Amino acid sequence: MSQENINLTVLGLEVAFRSGADMDRVRDAVSLVEERYSGLRTNSGQSKDILLTFLALGLADDVLQSQKKLDDVQKRIMSMLSLIEKSDKPF
Repeated sequence: MSQENINLTVLGLEVAFRSGADMDRVRDAVSLVEERYSGLRTNSGQSKDILLTFLALGLADDVLQSQKKLDDVQKRIMSMLSLIEKSDKPF
């Protein structure tokens, strides 16, 4: 059984996605990329390659910052769980 690809245009390029992909997430990602690229293009006279590099760096920075926040939240949760476990034990 073969899976059909779904084609979307991203920044003027046709990109094929496998049919099992979560297309709502894919479309949200495409919208984000298009929106950020448009903002960079409007505010800059740079070439497309340079703008795409800035876009990739900006998105990578967002991911890294989100991962750091997630790590901080997980550490706080673990700390709270440790305190809860200690408070349940008799002295």
